[in-house]
Amino acid sequence: MTTVASARTYVMAIDNGTQSVRALLIDDLGNVVAKGKQPIEPYFSEQPGWAEQRPEYYWEALGDACRAMWRDSPVQPEQVAAVTVTTQRGTVICVDREGTPLRPAIIWLDQRHALAEDKLGGVWDLLFKVARVEDTVKRFREKTQANWLAQQQPDLWRRTHKFLLLSGYLNFRLTGNYVDSIGSQVGYIPFDYKKLRWAPARDWKWRAMPVRPEQLPDLVEPGQSVGTLAADAAAWLGLPAGLPVIAAASDKACEIIGSGGSAPHIGCMSYGTTATINATNVKYVEAIPYMPPYPSAIPGRYCTEVMIYRGFWMVSWFKKEFGLREEGVAKERGIEPEQLFDELVDAVPPGSMGLTLQPYWSPGVRSPGPEAKGAIIGFGDVHTRAHMYRAILEGLAYALREGREKIEKKSGVKMRVLRVSGGGSQSDAALQLTADIFNLPVERPHTYETSALGAAIDAMVGLGVHQDFDSAIAAMTRVGKTFQPRPEVVSVYERLYSEVYLKMYRQLQPLYQSIREITGYPG
Repeated sequence: MTTVASARTYVMAIDNGTQSVRALLIDDLGNVVAKGKQPIEPYFSEQPGWAEQRPEYYWEALGDACRAMWRDSPVQPEQVAAVTVTTQRGTVICVDREGTPLRPAIIWLDQRHALAEDKLGGVWDLLFKVARVEDTVKRFREKTQANWLAQQQPDLWRRTHKFLLLSGYLNFRLTGNYVDSIGSQVGYIPFDYKKLRWAPARDWKWRAMPVRPEQLPDLVEPGQSVGTLAADAAAWLGLPAGLPVIAAASDKACEIIGSGGSAPHIGCMSYGTTATINATNVKYVEAIPYMPPYPSAIPGRYCTEVMIYRGFWMVSWFKKEFGLREEGVAKERGIEPEQLFDELVDAVPPGSMGLTLQPYWSPGVRSPGPEAKGAIIGFGDVHTRAHMYRAILEGLAYALREGREKIEKKSGVKMRVLRVSGGGSQSDAALQLTADIFNLPVERPHTYETSALGAAIDAMVGLGVHQDFDSAIAAMTRVGKTFQPRPEVVSVYERLYSEVYLKMYRQLQPLYQSIREITGYPG
């Protein structure tokens, strides 16, 4: 935390992630002066593959986070100038005419599928056939939550007054207005990612899903007003009523500007539940065909992304299944377990003595193919769980490097530096091997809370504290620590990446297909 200066401007940034809800007070120099964190259960499952959560649960957790924040805050509520919201992406909520949720939210991790056997009609089916994207469109329709709702819960869908992302729901709870940020629109919704607005009336997405225009919120750009803080919401947050609520963007988009990423030569990586690599661009650039870039937290710009679904979830999985010893020893010593896990990584040579991992642990539309599965090859009697842990980190970095190369090829701009945020960024060992695998400097931002910081940047520009986004990013972000690639290690990783990792999927793909046909998994 940072000492409060009387001349500073403060905003409250609400960060509703997958693992926790945070409330943070951030000043106009990018300092976190107070923070409250409430861990949450990511989801519950009533059926295999489902991932749901009560919308009210998020609101309750936000109140708990605010109370924790105010207990240690050097800033008084009347000193706060605005509120802003950033959330996990792709989580949807149905509400009735009173704004009451009709069912649990469907979380972005949900794996249910709608039926998509019928044709769209019109000229679209022919166009998709000619473009050879019929399977892509079919997967889009199958993953669209509104299709499942209309098919499986038609009475509930008929009563759905508004179909909102989590960001839109929280904005409604804060202001009473159905308004959301353009920068938060990421998901299976009728959004025009190229023109950054709701899709026009003749767009194929309106045929591909049952959503009606009147069910969607109004959209504003990041930095613009969503409304003012309602009296009941103000009491819940511990703030004065009437404060401006300013639009931010999705958590990944906010992480990028909170890391200082405002140009395509800066690669921004998130080592979070989902691992991603992004570049901000004024141009619309698809790194993977028909996978649109999502809206930036800077109006009019795009975030070209390659995603490794459940990326650093794999690290959490390893710690849960194989890391009980480190957890226990850390508790005895009074230190963070991450220190001991870094020691595990450092005890193994670069390349994990040939143990190589392909991180398609949870297949999806962003995997190379729907049949893709995770794989580890190269086992020998020398390998231990430490080798396995390092191989996980290396495999994620290999996959993200492959993503970097796709982004560079499509954008025509080489990345010259990487900024890494998210929970995994706190590991020095993970960032050093990332620098070695990418052969680029890796910079850790000055604060772990880059998503909330990015939202605060949007708010400060909206308040006029900083005149534009470039000056706000310059004033509010900085580098905490830099990791340089080591030439003697780079050469090892270069060969493993090009001669082993890049060939794994092509060699294993027929076996993945057989596994899918024999077992039915993944469906």
